[in-house]
Amino acid sequence: MVDLRAVCVFCGSSTPPDPRYRDAARALGTLMARRGVGLVYGGGSVGLMGELADAALCDGGRVTGVIPVGLFSREIGHTGLTELHEVSSMHERKQLMYDLSDAFIALPGGLGTLEELAEVTTWSQLGLHRKPIVLLDVDSFWEPLGTQLDRMVSVGLLKPANRELVQRAHSPEEALAVLASAEPGYAEKWITAEDR
Repeated sequence: MVDLRAVCVFCGSSTPPDPRYRDAARALGTLMARRGVGLVYGGGSVGLMGELADAALCDGGRVTGVIPVGLFSREIGHTGLTELHEVSSMHERKQLMYDLSDAFIALPGGLGTLEELAEVTTWSQLGLHRKPIVLLDVDSFWEPLGTQLDRMVSVGLLKPANRELVQRAHSPEEALAVLASAEPGYAEKWITAEDR
């Protein structure tokens, strides 16, 4: 079981025209606030990031943003957060978001979201942390990634145990339930003599 005091949410700084994406971000922010789970995110006030943060704040939630100084104007940094950390680089942003969080949720997003998700999952694969990770699927957005991960397993590029590091949920309620009940692990020996 994982004590969810704060969850890091990766998501896009754009808002797709399909309202289901916006609604999912709002529903997640609201649910986290009502359950007393702090939100840690990229610090923006626009796109899905803004929808997520505003929903959590409207319900009295704790929202911590982490944004690089150079991106503050480009991503239109949120000035109404419980706490906003300005850092000097993208690497510092990811490290601080990780340090402040007990688990990770990925809402739909672009390349930045994909990169953050890949890095935090790789850290888990390497045994650097045991914090659970879940994809919050909206409109089957993450289905192709799940298929790709399965393909990596089938051709022998990803161990089945490491494939299980990334779970998928179809609602905010399910996402928090998956995280709370997770017993995250990793392959203790991720490279063996047979792998060479």
